[in-house]
Amino acid sequence: MRHRNSGRKLGRNASHRKAMFKNMSVSMIMTVVAEHGPDNRKAAKVPGRIVTTMPKAKEFRRVMDKLVTLAKKAIPHEKNAKQFATSAKRNTSEYIAWKNSENYKKWVAAIAPAVALRRRAFSQLRDKVAVKILFEDLGPRFVTRNGGYVRVLRLAKRRLGDGGEQAIVEYTGLHDRIRTVRKAPVLETASS
Repeated sequence: MRHRNSGRKLGRNASHRKAMFKNMSVSMIMTVVAEHGPDNRKAAKVPGRIVTTMPKAKEFRRVMDKLVTLAKKAIPHEKNAKQFATSAKRNTSEYIAWKNSENYKKWVAAIAPAVALRRRAFSQLRDKVAVKILFEDLGPRFVTRNGGYVRVLRLAKRRLGDGGEQAIVEYTGLHDRIRTVRKAPVLETASS
C-alpha cells in the first residue's frame, strides 16, 4: 500500500529525484534574468520557461511553488527591517555606532525570519545567485497572487527518440492571455 507516499517516483531513487528537481529549479530561476543573444547561446530563448517531460513537469510544479512561497513570506520581514537599517558603509564610524545602538538589535530581530527563509531556500537550491534572483525578482512579482506561480503546458510534439510527452513549465503572469469579453450583438427591431 502507498499510504502517505505522495508524488511520482519517476524511475529514480530519492537522492536522484531531489538532485533533478534542484537542477530544474536553478535552471528555471536563472532563465528569469538570462539574456538571449548572439554571444550567449546557452541562455533561454524565452525567460522563465523550461521544457521537460509531462510527468516531471507535474511534480516540478509543486517544488517550484514552494520555493516561490518561501520568497513571498520573506517580503514583509524585509520591509519591517528596513525601518531599523542603516545606509552607512561597513567599518565606518557611523556603521559602528549603529551596530552598537538599539536599532541594530531591532533590525536583527526583524530580519531574522527572512534570513531563515533564505537559508531554507539555499538548502534546497545550493546556488547563491538563484536564491538572490528568487527573493529579489520572483517573490515581489507574485506578492499579490495566492498560489499557482507555475503553469504546465502540454506540447503537441513528442520527443524524438523515445516518444516522451513534452511540456513547457513557465511562470504565470508573464505570457498570460488576456481574455476579452465580447458584447452580444444588438439586434435592431423594426419599429413602424
